Amino acid sequence: MASEAEKTFQRFAVFGESSSRGNEMNNKNFSKLCKDCGIMDGKMVTSTDVDIVFSKVKIKNARTITFQQFQEAMKELGQKLFKGKNPEEALESIYKLMEGKDPATSGVTKTSTVGGVSRLTDTSQYTGTHKERFDESGKGKGITGRKDMTDGSGYVSGYKGAGTYDKKSGN
Repeated sequence: MASEAEKTFQRFAVFGESSSRGNEMNNKNFSKLCKDCGIMDGKMVTSTDVDIVFSKVKIKNARTITFQQFQEAMKELGQKLFKGKNPEEALESIYKLMEGKDPATSGVTKTSTVGGVSRLTDTSQYTGTHKERFDESGKGKGITGRKDMTDGSGYVSGYKGAGTYDKKSGN
């Protein structure tokens, strides 16, 4: 039976990694776990500390750590986060932070309305020539909304005598 800490480790290990079986964790997910569980607090434990500890516990050329190595890492981070506690107590405290935690996905795929996108796409506020291109409901009129339609007759714009050639030379 896996411990709570191990379950959390597995949930984070497979997060965003479709090929992961949950028994090894990469640095990205290790950092995420530390951040989401409140182990990385930005004061006692920073993202740099987390990266250093990860590099320290993993096997030299490996890109992931096992749960055993993860426990080593947590002992070390526990010492930083809970100064003055013995390693076992610090580890317990860290595991308490991890209990029942899932990788946070809040705000990952929200559509962006940053930078006034809604203001730019509100056709009721359009003025000038752009206003003519939309009906009252804000739906575009397409090509009929454009004043400067080309007539395709072959005459250059600004020529006033279109269609008068035959009349002049009709002797």
